[in-house]
Amino acid sequence: MNDKNIIVGLDVGTTKVCTIVGLQHPNQELEIIGIGTHPSYGLKKGSVVNIDKTVRSIQNSLEEARLMAGVNITSATIGIAGSHIYSFNSSGVVAIKGKEITQDDVDRVLEAAKAVVIPSDRDILHVIPQEFRVDNTTGIKNPIGMCGVRLEAHVHIVTGSIPLIQNLVKCVEQTGIDAEHVTLQPLASSEAVLSYEEKELGVVLVDIGGGTTDIAVWKEGSLVHSQIIPIGGNHFTNDLAVALKIPHNEAERIKINHGSVLAEQLNQSAHITVQGLSGTKPREVQLSVVAEVLGARAEELFDVVRAMVEDKKLMNDVSGGFVLTGGGALIKGMPELGEYILMRSCKIGFPIPFGGMTNIMQNPKYSTVLGLLLEASKRKPYVHTQGQSTSNHRVTFSKEKESTPESNNDLIGKLSESLKSVFKEIF
Repeated sequence: MNDKNIIVGLDVGTTKVCTIVGLQHPNQELEIIGIGTHPSYGLKKGSVVNIDKTVRSIQNSLEEARLMAGVNITSATIGIAGSHIYSFNSSGVVAIKGKEITQDDVDRVLEAAKAVVIPSDRDILHVIPQEFRVDNTTGIKNPIGMCGVRLEAHVHIVTGSIPLIQNLVKCVEQTGIDAEHVTLQPLASSEAVLSYEEKELGVVLVDIGGGTTDIAVWKEGSLVHSQIIPIGGNHFTNDLAVALKIPHNEAERIKINHGSVLAEQLNQSAHITVQGLSGTKPREVQLSVVAEVLGARAEELFDVVRAMVEDKKLMNDVSGGFVLTGGGALIKGMPELGEYILMRSCKIGFPIPFGGMTNIMQNPKYSTVLGLLLEASKRKPYVHTQGQSTSNHRVTFSKEKESTPESNNDLIGKLSESLKSVFKEIF
């Protein structure tokens, strides 16, 4: 087995660290050969708050995946979220040098689009093209080879706090592997869950994780807005623990096994036995009480999501409705409550299966890490291939403008230095 064909996705979340190892076959098919999941300690709302605990959690997850796959892991694509992530749209215009548009023209117009002023403590993670315009022709996804005199690009730019990105990268590198690339988590989840048709029609992906809820709004096949909301599954659990005066672990068990956000759907006389704080006797609690507590938090979350989409004036563009994914989406009644509050169709988004994927992994809580693996596999072929065809150029600039083969090598070699200087080399 050639280690060069090994691809790794690493999702360092607030509640769990998940590692998935994939094998790239000669026909570019991807096969999952290993998975490792371990509870996450050391993160709060998507950001590292304890480096030692985070490193141990990552190590345990990596070791489990390494043993299952039977291969050595040297590098990984890692996901990032947290309330420090800020995204916005931008545009740039350049004159076309020759008769036809080349990759060089595309690179120049993307450089022009990201020439914006951002605070000194932030740096750019992604520059994602939404559409190109050649003279008066709009809606172009791949302008290479077209004729014109003026090229315009509309892009979505994702920025993050340099210290918080450095903390995450440092934790990964202390386990002895390279952080090959840093990818926005809702972007990865979209890759794993959403179909081409859904992205074209217009859809909002709502990835409810442990510490944060990650939003990605797609319209006409392009990412038009992304945002991280600091509300997640842990907030549901904490609400239960406080309301019922029970330990966090017991609240998590009740949420998973008996939780619902719609009290009306439950048998009003149904009870469950809960274990209180140490030294207290177990007691009976009505399921409808549990549902009221969880439902209040779910309503708050959907209200925030709705306000965000309306604020960006995107509600009329999401004909495909809302897709809920992540572990928090599995609480009973979430799609029904979401549909009522958001006034759009709402469904649970499961990862689209591919090679080696088991039924266990076809679960919304693995959406992000499977997406990271897919994102990594898209970049992998370009490392060894020269002279891309025109059709392949589309992937080069539309998905990962920020990650050319040369910059990947820089990133692997230099991520331990100041992340800011590395990003300047990439961009």
